[in-house]
Amino acid sequence: MTQQENTAQQRARDAVIHTLPLYEMARMRAATCPRRDHTGRFAGDGPESTLRWVNHVIRPRQLLGPQHRQVVTPNNDTLYTNAWIDLSRGPVVLEVPDFNGRYYVLGLLDFYTNPFGYIGSRTTGTSAGRFLLHGPHWHGTVPAGMQAVACPTNAVWMIGRLLVDGEADLPVVHALQDAIALRQLDGSLAAFAFDVAMQPEEHLGDARRFAEVVNRVVGENPPLGAEAAEIASFAEVGIGHGIVPTPQQIDLLDAALRGVLADLAEPQPSDMGGGWAMSVDVRESFGSNYLQRALVARNYIGALGVQEAMYVMADRGGDGEPLDGRHAYRLDFAADNLPDVGAFWSLTMYDKGDCMLVPNDISRYSLGDRSPSLTRGADGSLSLYLSATPPRDEALRGNWLPAPAGPFYVALRLYVPQPSHLNRTYCYPAIQRLEVPACTLRN
Repeated sequence: MTQQENTAQQRARDAVIHTLPLYEMARMRAATCPRRDHTGRFAGDGPESTLRWVNHVIRPRQLLGPQHRQVVTPNNDTLYTNAWIDLSRGPVVLEVPDFNGRYYVLGLLDFYTNPFGYIGSRTTGTSAGRFLLHGPHWHGTVPAGMQAVACPTNAVWMIGRLLVDGEADLPVVHALQDAIALRQLDGSLAAFAFDVAMQPEEHLGDARRFAEVVNRVVGENPPLGAEAAEIASFAEVGIGHGIVPTPQQIDLLDAALRGVLADLAEPQPSDMGGGWAMSVDVRESFGSNYLQRALVARNYIGALGVQEAMYVMADRGGDGEPLDGRHAYRLDFAADNLPDVGAFWSLTMYDKGDCMLVPNDISRYSLGDRSPSLTRGADGSLSLYLSATPPRDEALRGNWLPAPAGPFYVALRLYVPQPSHLNRTYCYPAIQRLEVPACTLRN
């Protein structure tokens, strides 16, 4: 192989890594942006149309459970409240009600998946507010009483999480959801029909389709600064606004795409001790770490920055062996080593086979600092029990997180993590396999 061929292959690989988030965002927009508005009206001429409503708030009404299978590794603590926002026609006003001290966040991702902005408890407080979202080239006057939010791309994904304290709390949160609105400057609703040019069932794999999607959306959302020159250089391998790749370029992209997808599917190292690993480590931007950006887009798209939420995962115990519900485990938090958060934390159980919540007779999918069933030790310590069958000792069952009867993993979610987590000085306790069957666990 000549040096020129090697250079072209590497350039194609760089192009795929760099632009893969654009494809994944386009795919997610097609899959989750609504066909119908709140009146039931189609954006297009029927369900097969690729027109969708943008600038339209999506308000799921239920906490996610095992029966909800649209999203892998879902959380069971908050109601999502989302919107795909398009600023190409001008600014959009986001209205939020008074949350009266309740934790919430409306995270803003640009079309390159950078979590550039946050509206919510940590950043703007919980009082009612109006925020003017505008694109990178808008230079108008911000109306009185509004706070401007500059967005790096005209297409933005707003991913909201509203804390819910159990099923009885849902009506209160529904009212808060209903009060979140996207409007034009004249006060009218901002929703309009937009052609996403994809169908929900599309999946990444075909190089020609990859180039077609990426080359379209990079024109709609051109990068800023140094990244613009980087993307311009990919024209030689068929990537860029208005480019139609040649058959030779498609062959290069096909090999690169297959290689990159294989690399991104490899297990990530457990780098935090005790079997724990952090799936996402980003703040407002991935910067020039395009490989990490591609990894997160492929495996954890929609994740917020670590200053808002950390997701610490474990699929192995402290002994390095895979977690399996046929065994019993204990997770011990010392009184002086409980998760240190500004909002709340939770530990959620997932089936390794499908990455979904685990059905169980007591409908318990997570435990955390808000769980009323938890019992602490006399010294303030906290022990959680993980197994497919409940502890025989009833005194332990309030601290039991049901597992599947096979491989599983857990996610420790930390909302508004404090410095010990952010600066990596917190010591994550190992998940310990017990030597006795789960059904005989005792104090």
